[in-house]
Amino acid sequence: MTNTTISPIHVIGGGLAGSEAAWQAAQAGVPVILHEMRGVRGTDAHKTDDLAELVCSNSFRSDDATANAVGVIHAEMRLAGSLVMACADKHQVPAGGALAVDRDGFSAAVTEAISTHPLITVVREEVRGLPPKDWGLAIVATGPLTSPDLADAIRAETGEDALAFFDAIAPIVYRDSIDMDVCWYQSRYDKVGPGGTGKDYINCPMDEAQYNAFVDALIAGDAVGFKEWEGTPYFDGCLPIEVMAERGRETLRHGPMKPMGLTNAHNPTVKAYAVVQLRQDNALGTLYNMVGFQTKLRYGAQAEIFRMIPGLENAEFARLGGLHRNTYIHSPVLLDSSLQLKSRPGLRFAGQITGCEGYVESASVGLLAGRFAAAERKGEAVRLPPPTTALGSLLNHITGGHIVSDEEPGKRSFQPMNINFGLFPELEPGSIVKPEGVKRFRGKDKTIMKRQLVAARALADCKTWLGLAES
Repeated sequence: MTNTTISPIHVIGGGLAGSEAAWQAAQAGVPVILHEMRGVRGTDAHKTDDLAELVCSNSFRSDDATANAVGVIHAEMRLAGSLVMACADKHQVPAGGALAVDRDGFSAAVTEAISTHPLITVVREEVRGLPPKDWGLAIVATGPLTSPDLADAIRAETGEDALAFFDAIAPIVYRDSIDMDVCWYQSRYDKVGPGGTGKDYINCPMDEAQYNAFVDALIAGDAVGFKEWEGTPYFDGCLPIEVMAERGRETLRHGPMKPMGLTNAHNPTVKAYAVVQLRQDNALGTLYNMVGFQTKLRYGAQAEIFRMIPGLENAEFARLGGLHRNTYIHSPVLLDSSLQLKSRPGLRFAGQITGCEGYVESASVGLLAGRFAAAERKGEAVRLPPPTTALGSLLNHITGGHIVSDEEPGKRSFQPMNINFGLFPELEPGSIVKPEGVKRFRGKDKTIMKRQLVAARALADCKTWLGLAES
């Protein structure tokens, strides 16, 4: 498989994304030089020098490709010849419906495959700046713990506001799980901003007793602490919701839950004591984020407490909240549709630094970057995955699927995201048909069918994109 006539692609970072990018490019017949600083300089989170080391959980989450978005992206990556998925499958450990791995065996397998590939050269060194231009095509896949020198170089190239070093993540709710018999659409004071209608938020009203019970639950909720190396990044413009509650019982209703400028469309004569607002989070209108609800509460506590909010009793969450260190760039502004830096053609970004969350999501973006770079190096057209696939929907989120706030036009609104069904385009009208002989067909049953149809469409379209025959 040796190829000495094609110039190499340089990949910086040997994590999940970098390893997958290197593998995909090499499997396409393009030489790769993979630069990994561990072995020369360690990080606060990694324990070994192996490639693709798993620093948190050993779970790749659900492997159900019939009705779970994570399982769908697993399946698509397998179709695309993913090294990460092959090694995960080989080193799987029992975990019910999830794909969990022996973390040491998994990382060792990735390291072995990369190190012995005839087209991949692993160089143990720290790349302190952006790749030299004479390297030609390159991929930066340095993850959430990007070294300070490289982070400074990225900021210098892209601008002061291009990098975020901490995620302040608010929960995101599936639109179709919100009870609109309780909630209503309205912007505060019916304000019509650029592109707005005056009905740009979903509003959830609370009376005084509901508000006080909610504040009590927030204060008593179980929260996650910061790791020592993360520091304590709280600042007044982005406090966790539970920290705001601790500062005084009235803090929230004079902050993110203020009721001013809002009239309950279902009960106009009764003034709400407090209001939780949800803002559209993606261009498809399938996801809404809870405005100002960044939190360090544990996931179980979040789901329980946030379902106390009127209208969200049956809320399904595409993502729960958090606040943690995660260096990532403002990808929708900086990258083109093939993950290429607009200000510097030939330089791509991959993995968590682009604004995705999760092991498989990081590896999947590496997979795409490696394929795109290899096609470009070989003089072939770069073919994007269809937006109906898990790979395509995640790529679309990263490169332009977010929404900019009308009320805060200058504010950075893009945040990292796991793969979820809210990122996929809606099905064609009439796709969901009540099964014959079923009297009651709504709620959970209808949602399951919808997800099954979206998953089947995704896998079929992915096979077409990859040129694979239907099986």
